Amino acid sequence: HPQLADRGSIPRRTMPVMTSEFEAHNPYLAEMVETATQISRPGHGILATDESTVTAGKRLLSIGLTNTEQNRKDFRELLYTTPGLGDHISGCILFDETMYQSTNSGVRFVQLLRDQGIHVGMKVDTGLQRLAGTADETATQGLDGLGERCKAYYAEGARFAKWRAAFKVDERLGLPSERAIVENSRSLARYASICQEHGLVPIVEPEVTLGPGDYSIETAAYQNERVLSHVMRELNLHDVVPEAILFKPSMVLPGLDNDVTKEEVAKYTARTLLRTVPPAVVGVHFLSGGMGAEEATQNLQQLRREAPHAPWALSFSFGRALQDPVLKEWAGSADNVGAAQALMYELCRVNGEATLGVWDEQHPATGGGRVSLPKLSLASERVKDGDIFNW
Repeated sequence: HPQLADRGSIPRRTMPVMTSEFEAHNPYLAEMVETATQISRPGHGILATDESTVTAGKRLLSIGLTNTEQNRKDFRELLYTTPGLGDHISGCILFDETMYQSTNSGVRFVQLLRDQGIHVGMKVDTGLQRLAGTADETATQGLDGLGERCKAYYAEGARFAKWRAAFKVDERLGLPSERAIVENSRSLARYASICQEHGLVPIVEPEVTLGPGDYSIETAAYQNERVLSHVMRELNLHDVVPEAILFKPSMVLPGLDNDVTKEEVAKYTARTLLRTVPPAVVGVHFLSGGMGAEEATQNLQQLRREAPHAPWALSFSFGRALQDPVLKEWAGSADNVGAAQALMYELCRVNGEATLGVWDEQHPATGGGRVSLPKLSLASERVKDGDIFNW
């Protein structure tokens, strides 16, 4: 076309834009891409220690300890000071109070982790709120003031963040509902955009929760595809840069009343991801959810074998599967710290090896099947005071 012969004469506003303005002018982009790449490096995964005060208290109660700040700090210090932790852990998610705590010898937890080559992340949502007009579904809260919180956490040394959305599966009630999917997908995308604006790599966590019932793994796979496709569409609409996010889905699992093999879990999980997650995403870090420690490792390794040429790193972001056996070994006694830390290292090691598909020995925490976990992060359960950063 003669009018297109001289492209330099075309007004700038009519030229095709290959990169969004948000991406083109983001001063943190290179750092965020590097952070995501480092966290997703081979043989490494994320340690999730971002339990709210209420949830942490429930876990401490299971070993006979009261829910005090000192007890919560002592257990997290045990985890973070495990010798060799950075051999297999590349990122650690903290809760707000942990960001500002120090070891008993006076070293900030943030600095302790960074000195081991472990990136520090922050849970930035403020919990779940029941979603009106649904069958007790939830929406995640925390967008108000998020930009200021992200700036504050970045200044303290955090380089990534986490926001969890939860979806229930119930064939009889038709869950997850369209309303819950749309509401949570938009919130996840808005959160991710705000994080990238302020230099934090967002972990996008759309958790299709493990729940009661006998729904099949095929049903679970279909519902996971519904959720993930909506989430990815919203991320695109918000110009979120995929190379600068991490994805934290649940593995595809049937209802608790239905048996499943690790081969089936790997097959349907890989298929779901290949249908919904673009190859530009650097890493997929699975949550352990209601899986036992051994089951989580087995499924992770089988998934690696099912999709050896996956375009993203297949790794872990485990909380319960890494912490629960260690908590029981510790039992609140200083005499047990050494044994608990040795177990912690072994759990990290076998999961790191599972991400490579080379784990071939007995699991250090055998037994323990799938359970339906109580969801103890409702916004109404959080202790609040005048500090915007303290829930």
